[in-house]
Amino acid sequence: LAKVIHDDFGIEEALMTTVHAYTATQKTVDGPSAKAWRDGRGAHQNIIPASTGAAKAVGKVIPELNGKLTGMAFRVPVSDVSVVDLTCRLSRPASYANIKEAVKKAAHGPMKG
Repeated sequence: LAKVIHDDFGIEEALMTTVHAYTATQKTVDGPSAKAWRDGRGAHQNIIPASTGAAKAVGKVIPELNGKLTGMAFRVPVSDVSVVDLTCRLSRPASYANIKEAVKKAAHGPMKG
């Protein structure tokens, strides 16, 4: 998504928020955590803010976006789900319809599959 938007409209800066199911490394009940206090929250009962390397990874894969993206994550008490919200400040004007068209064009063309 970031590549398509950047190629068509230019990304000046962006915030990537990921929401995904809790992981096997999280505690199932509230308790102390040596790493960070948030990690002590029980995974089954809480929405837990977490760090993510996804934004940095995008910068490594798409070098022209390096340093332009930042990210945060939330782990939620569900068994299997994920979603990414990408909020961008663009170099060129774009409407919702323009962005939808660019994504559809890429999905049926160079990014098909």
